[in-house]
Amino acid sequence: MAKFEIYTDKKEAFRFRLKANNGQVILASEGYSSKASCKKGIESVRLNAAIDGRFERLTSKGRNPYFNLKAYNGQVIGTSELYNSVSAMENGIASVAKNAPEATIIDITIKK
Repeated sequence: MAKFEIYTDKKEAFRFRLKANNGQVILASEGYSSKASCKKGIESVRLNAAIDGRFERLTSKGRNPYFNLKAYNGQVIGTSELYNSVSAMENGIASVAKNAPEATIIDITIKK
């Protein structure tokens, strides 16, 4: 099953990544100052992933396709990896759209 992982980066910011069933990261967030804001970002991904128009299709300086998922207000809430082809990027978008709404949330910032 797909999952969102909440983690902290080197600067202690909270981030999430959406992993597909195969464990591959298909969307990564910006840094958030609080875990609550990070969780709101996940909820925004869940809501916006079903709307194709919220996916901004882009090309990197190295000419690799990638995408941003944007909220209704135009703010970027997640960015993909770089892909080797437009069709691979479209598959990534389809995977986010399919997996985000039902993905579980795993908080790996909690020490066991």
